[in-house]
Amino acid sequence: MNQYPGVIGRKLGMTQVFTEDGSVIACTVVESKPTVIGKRTLEKDGYSALILAVGEEDTKHLSKAQAGFFTKANVTPRRTVREIRCSAEYAAGIEVGSELKLEQVFQPGQFVDVQGISRGRGFTGVVRRYNFAGHVQTHGTHEYRRHGGSIGTRMTPGRVKPGQKMPGHSGAETFSVLNQRVVKVLPEESLILIRGGVPGPRNAMVVVRGAIKRAGGVVKAKPQPTGKQKK
Repeated sequence: MNQYPGVIGRKLGMTQVFTEDGSVIACTVVESKPTVIGKRTLEKDGYSALILAVGEEDTKHLSKAQAGFFTKANVTPRRTVREIRCSAEYAAGIEVGSELKLEQVFQPGQFVDVQGISRGRGFTGVVRRYNFAGHVQTHGTHEYRRHGGSIGTRMTPGRVKPGQKMPGHSGAETFSVLNQRVVKVLPEESLILIRGGVPGPRNAMVVVRGAIKRAGGVVKAKPQPTGKQKK
C-alpha cells in the first residue's frame, strides 16, 4: 500500500509548459490547499493516516456529527474529506488544524501517482467500450455493423461465461496513473503541474502522492565516477 506523502486536490484542466530548449510539455493543473482535520493512529485505529479536507462548505449542509468533527479540529467546514495513509513517523510531525504546504510535499522532477474517477460515458456498446472491430461492412450486412457477435459457448458449458465483454455502463471507475513527473509547483497559487493527463473531467477530485514504484518518487542524484576511467 502506498504510504508516501500526498494531497487531495481539484483537477482544473490542462496547459503546456515551454522548457529552455523550446520543447513543449503537456501538463495537468491540480489545485490543492488541504487542511489536516484529524489523524488515525496505530494504537486507536490499527493504522496510520491523515484526514485531509479541501473546499469550503456551508454548515447547513452538514449533519451535527460532521459539524462537530470540524469544530473539534478548529477549522471551518469543508466540502471534501479524504484519508491519506502514511507512516506513523510522518503523521506524528503534522499538527491537526494545520495546512499542508505543497512545497513541503512535492518538488519539481519528482514522480507521483495520481488517482481519480474516470469520465463517465453512460451506456455504450462494445465498439466504444472495448474497441471491438464490429461486423463485416460488406456483402449485404444489415443492422449488425457494431454488434458484438456470438456470446455463447455451444454445448459445453452451455452458458455465457462470467466476465463476457458486452454493452453496459462505461467509465466512472477509479483509475490510477503511475510515475507521472511533477513539472512545476506553484505554492503561492496552490497549484501542481503534472506531466501528461490524469483520470477524471475538469473539477474532479484527485489524489496525488509519491510514486510507489519509485520509492516515493524522489529523484536521486547519480553517483559521480571517481578516479581515472579506462579508455
